[in-house]
Amino acid sequence: MQSTQKVAAFCIFALAAAQLPAQSRRPMTFEDMMKMRRLGDIDLSKDGKWVLFSATDVDLEKNTKTSHLWIVPTGGGKEVALTASLAGESRGRFSPDGKQILFLSPRDGGQQIYLAPFDGETGTLGEAHKLTSISTEADGATWSPDGQSILFTSAVYPDCPATPDQQDACDKQRDDERAASKVKARIFTALLYRHWNAFTGDKRSHLFLVPSNGGTPRDLNPGDTHDVPPFSLGGPDAYAFSPDSKEIAFEENLDAVPATSTHVDIFTLRLDDPAAKPVKFTTSAGGNFSPAYSPDGKYIAFRSQARAGYESDRFRLMLFDRQSKQITDPMPAFDNWVDEFLWHPGSHNILFTSGDRGEEPLYQLQLDSTGGDRFRLINITKAGEFGDAHMSTDGRTLVVAKMTVRMPGEILVLNAAATSSASNGSSVHGIPVIPAEEKQITHLNTGLLTQIDLPSMDSFWFPSIGKVKVQGFVIRPPGFDPGKKYPVKLIIHGGPQGALGDSWSYRWNAELFAANGYVVLMINPRGSTGYGQAFVDGVNGDWGGKPFIDLMRGLDYAERSFPYIDKTRECAMGASYGGYMANWILGHTDRFKCIVSHDGMFNPVSAYGDTEELWFNEWEFKGKPWDYYGKPASLDPYRKWSPALAAKNFKTPTLVIHSQLDYRLDVSEGFQLFTTLQRQNIPSKMLYFPDEGHWVLKPQNSQLWYKTVNDWVDQYTKPQP
Repeated sequence: MQSTQKVAAFCIFALAAAQLPAQSRRPMTFEDMMKMRRLGDIDLSKDGKWVLFSATDVDLEKNTKTSHLWIVPTGGGKEVALTASLAGESRGRFSPDGKQILFLSPRDGGQQIYLAPFDGETGTLGEAHKLTSISTEADGATWSPDGQSILFTSAVYPDCPATPDQQDACDKQRDDERAASKVKARIFTALLYRHWNAFTGDKRSHLFLVPSNGGTPRDLNPGDTHDVPPFSLGGPDAYAFSPDSKEIAFEENLDAVPATSTHVDIFTLRLDDPAAKPVKFTTSAGGNFSPAYSPDGKYIAFRSQARAGYESDRFRLMLFDRQSKQITDPMPAFDNWVDEFLWHPGSHNILFTSGDRGEEPLYQLQLDSTGGDRFRLINITKAGEFGDAHMSTDGRTLVVAKMTVRMPGEILVLNAAATSSASNGSSVHGIPVIPAEEKQITHLNTGLLTQIDLPSMDSFWFPSIGKVKVQGFVIRPPGFDPGKKYPVKLIIHGGPQGALGDSWSYRWNAELFAANGYVVLMINPRGSTGYGQAFVDGVNGDWGGKPFIDLMRGLDYAERSFPYIDKTRECAMGASYGGYMANWILGHTDRFKCIVSHDGMFNPVSAYGDTEELWFNEWEFKGKPWDYYGKPASLDPYRKWSPALAAKNFKTPTLVIHSQLDYRLDVSEGFQLFTTLQRQNIPSKMLYFPDEGHWVLKPQNSQLWYKTVNDWVDQYTKPQP
């Protein structure tokens, strides 16, 4: 009774706080954002009663981020922390019988797998014990459906002996020798010797299988000199168990030069036959990802790209029939990307997320549906970005993570029964809309969010070149007065195949940029996802062409349509491709008072030579630089779209930001830009991070980043004392 009263009191407080008028709230600060608890990955108990999730706390003073495991009942109640070690814990997973939880933690040195008993009645965790002690550490752990074993990844030396005990001893010896050696030189004999923010070295990721009751892990890819699975920036797992636990499916790229290849295949491997070899079943020339067996074992669903060398080709949902060996596309007319997906326990539905016009809704694909349609697609969620969906074994409980531009990630329970109801007649892109009832069950930051003013975001559309309509978004500052004029921050997204919209970010937070008195504009130009594949492809070989026109016409439209915008006080800001576009803007218009260029490409020719994922540059610039030697610049994308070659036009004050460990776009790109600005006496400043990669992730570095960026924009768009 006492716990029920506490829950009721909490809910009443949250409701009352949410109803506070905006006038009584204050603008968000960077320190507010660092106090927010950040939702990680989630898992649902098979009976649908409990949601397990990780959440990260930031300590700005200590400059640390620590993840712990939490739990919340799906029926309602307050979330409770399950773990609290100083080292932190992540990737919690319920065992199939619900009696144990596995998680990863470096609490005893290197990261290992831990198991702890779980009480499903009280939602409490018992004393954990360490399952693995592999010297190369463990990651990505997942249960087999029968609960007898656990699959995980570890980076090992592929030339070490395959015998389990000898292999780990060899790996440890090699690591110890490297750490003790006073010679830190490296010898490279092939490309992709470094990736994103680290040198790849001699190790390769392999899959390992370990009994859940203890034992020595077995390398499932002994001697393999390729990464299994390949590197990923996140998203669905790259491997999965069959329902009978006797087989796995996994991703691997066997191409000879991985630096120029996006060709990932999916293989199956029998676990009940020690002599079994991997068997490839995918056939497309592009990448194949995220294998997942249907609960009845009939299919393996996966995401597939058709074109080789193009990392941003359409991600299609495909079905591999394990008996007939045939691959089918159940949604050939669906033109957006399939990002994540989940099988319904009955194997007759697949739930998936897909970016659409600045949102990331959840869809349901009904296989073998009635009414004459073999496949029927419905949209079941409202506005926002959804992901990490899980469903109980009986199919009655569906939980999902959700965020919006005004709300960091939280966990929701959706009324799964509503997804089978009849449509009310509304549709989007011809897809029936049957919104599921949403119930938020976590409130990780409710107390803080009710104190700060987070303005709403509005969408607008405008015509651009080629009779194409382009979407933009506007956020007004807190305490907005329609009778005043406000300066503008134009945020340009990276990728270029990405999108801005209704989602939360800790690195480029639109609400925080608006908080100190700015109108924030975000435009999704050609190359943006969520508008069909032709729109995505519109940036290929045309980096400074139609995307630049889209951005400028979007800004023109906003200036005409929103009288509170002061078009004499605007700043363009972007990172990665957004940094490239900031550099391009620098040489092709003087309409901005200032520019912020973060990790941008300045010289496409030099960027080709010092990047690692060469497939990206070769696709986007239609070949290699020497393919165009002797040809006019108008026929050479590397010169035609080079910001460096427009340097004589540079006039706008520019803040350059780049990091030493950024191997996607080498720090030399930032140095070249800063040198060019300085030698032309253009007001400029460079913020250099020696300990960051393509993203600024450390809390105090992030604090300096936001302060430097905002101070720079203020300097040129606000009256100075």
